[in-house]
Amino acid sequence: PFAVLLGDDLIDPRDPLLPRMIEVQQRYGGSVVALMEVEPAQIRLYGSVAVEPVDTAGVLRVTELVEKPESDAPSNFAVIGRYVLDPAIFEVLHTTPPGRGGEIQLTDAIRALALRDEHRGGPVHGVVFTGRRYDTGDRADYLRTIVRLACEREDLGPDFRAWLEYFVAKEMRGRSDSGGPD
Repeated sequence: PFAVLLGDDLIDPRDPLLPRMIEVQQRYGGSVVALMEVEPAQIRLYGSVAVEPVDTAGVLRVTELVEKPESDAPSNFAVIGRYVLDPAIFEVLHTTPPGRGGEIQLTDAIRALALRDEHRGGPVHGVVFTGRRYDTGDRADYLRTIVRLACEREDLGPDFRAWLEYFVAKEMRGRSDSGGPD
């Protein structure tokens, strides 16, 4: 098994996710996807899963996956950018036809693994994540993420917050000069 971490999906290191996913993979085999509950109106932006409970520790068995459902999503559990995948995914990807957007979708290949038994690369489990996650795939969210994380850093935060306060105050007064304290 190996991990895939999508670069536009940042998980705050104070809320470890990958170690939990590796633990679940070692316990149950197959593949593991990270899941997060989202508002029903937002599920169309993500892969959505149908699930059934496995244990009381937030582990679910994935029974169906739909990439960016336009309507009738299986749930409001969204697949976020962390995967621990069984090597059988490569065989499945090789035979997966193009899906949404004319691209071969990882979600479609994972769906195929979800239907397999443990001797053929399945099943697929989900770990529900409730920590801090930043979606930087959207330009505005990217900027908000960078500002938030910079403000929280002990080594950068104090100086950066002072500059940001100065910059915002000048912008509120209608000035365009972005200089200020270094």
